[in-house]
Formats: sequence, C-alpha cells, structure tokens
Amino acid sequence: MADVRSSMLEAVGNTPVVELGEVVPRGSARVLVKLEYYNPTGSYKDRMALAMVEEAEKRGDLRPGMSVVEYTGGSTGSSLAFVCAVKGYAFRVVSSDAFAREKLRTMEAFGAELTLVPSQGGRITPDLIPRMIEKAREMAREPGTYATDQFNNADSLKGYVRIGLELLEQTGGALDGFCAAVGTAGMTMGVSRALKEAGSRARVVILEPASSAVISTGKAGAHHVEGVGVGFVPPLLDRALYDEAWGIDEQEARAMARRLAREEGIFTGTSGGLNVVGALRLAAVLGEGHTVATVACDSGLKYLAGDLYA
Repeated sequence: MADVRSSMLEAVGNTPVVELGEVVPRGSARVLVKLEYYNPTGSYKDRMALAMVEEAEKRGDLRPGMSVVEYTGGSTGSSLAFVCAVKGYAFRVVSSDAFAREKLRTMEAFGAELTLVPSQGGRITPDLIPRMIEKAREMAREPGTYATDQFNNADSLKGYVRIGLELLEQTGGALDGFCAAVGTAGMTMGVSRALKEAGSRARVVILEPASSAVISTGKAGAHHVEGVGVGFVPPLLDRALYDEAWGIDEQEARAMARRLAREEGIFTGTSGGLNVVGALRLAAVLGEGHTVATVACDSGLKYLAGDLYA
C-alpha cells in the first residue's frame, strides 16, 4: 500500500528504538535508545516546535501574516524555522555564538532572521540564556508577533508525550526506567506524564551537566553541552514527575558520544552521549531483567565543525 505524506510535518515522530550492545556492561539492565535524529531536522525539537505552533493556531494566538519569535541554542530554532517555513510564517530567532555554527546556518537555510547575543569565550554561562530571553522579549513586543517562549510554554509537553507513548508501544509496556537531560524540561516531563498516565511504574531520572547541576546541587556553572543545563530550574520542571536528578560529567558524555558512533553506529551529539552515560548508570542500579530507555536527541552532523568529533 502506498504511504505518501501530504506534508513534511507528517514526517515528525515515530522514530526507531535500538538496543545497545557494545557499551553496556554485563549484569546491567537492557538499554534502549530512541533515535530522535530521524525527525526532519535531525532533532526531537521538531515535536515541540510543531506542538507549540499548532496549539497556538488552535487558540487563535497565531494567525496568517504574523511572525514567530523564539530564543534558542539552535535545535529548537531549527525546528521552529522548519515548521514556520512549511506553514508560511516569518520566523525571528535569538541565539548566540556559543552554539554550533551548523545549527545557526540551518535556521537561516529555512529562512529565519537571526540575531546573535555574544557569549563569553564561546561558553554557555549562567547569564547567557537570560540575556537571550530578554532580547526575544523585546522583539515580541512588536505588533503581529507571537512568542513561542519555549521555557514557559506547556504546549511543548503535548508534542513530547508522543515519545512516551511510542516507547510504551515499542517496548510492549516493559519499561523500568527512563532518563534524559533537561533543557526546558518539556521532553522529560512529557514522557513521564505519558508513562504515568499509562500506569507505568518506570523510574524517571533527569540529568544535567555536573558542572552546572542546578537542579541536583543548586550550583550553576559553565559547560559546552548544547540544549541542556540552562543555569536555572526550568519552569516546566514538575517535581512530581521525576524520581531523581543526577549530574553527569561532560567529558564522560563526550567520550560516550564518540563510542556510540564507533561501536554502536549511533551518531549523536554531546547531550545524546550524556543521556547514554546516565542510562548506563541507571541500568547498573536496576540490574539484569530490567529495561531502561533514553533518547539520542539529535544528529552528530550538527557538531562536525566543533571539537566533539575532532
């Protein structure tokens, strides 16, 4: 039977899951990775972008002829630029030179108007995201503008709930643990909500870079893990929807990203490596006979100009 999508927007979601083999020690639980780089822009943020835009359309907050504004490290911006391009909205984005040039160029390729906030030596410092947010707020005051405001937009959870539902279907409901790094917290909260509403008792652990482990230690710091560890507790984070928060060493995450490419054939970024380090830790705690899942957030193609795969 023919399977023809009427729009690229229908290509979002339904990503595959693979079981890790080489990097999982004996005596650990199974570790599954959902390959979110199969989404159109190579990132799970496509799910969030589509949900934020379509929910705003349903309410009448976003109408033809309006423009969309967002602050972003790049993946959300790429996803929103893609969705806006398909739907015909102008998109204005605030980002920074701290983020991968590939992501900035991707946004421009989809037609976004890009404004850059300078960083301190290319690092993601605790003040960077707040400065980007303030700049986006200034732009959002202009008439005919809709601010998706990803850190405060609960519509994003509706897009991410699908990851949880897909995991339940793909594992037959046999899921004992889920972990992933937190940026806006929309993905982890959306997945956890889906699991809990389905009656799953899976242990949910949120992850963050150890050098900026605000949630688990209260201490913010600099790091180079794009998309997570934003320097403050994200408003969408719901303490009732996760069991623990762990800090993960960035160098371990980088080493794991390289191992995943060379030993498992999974080509992802630093946050994907961080997620797998966390999943392996959780798998060791749960032990044999259990199943842990996490996500490869985006494609390693977005990081080839940096030092991750140098």
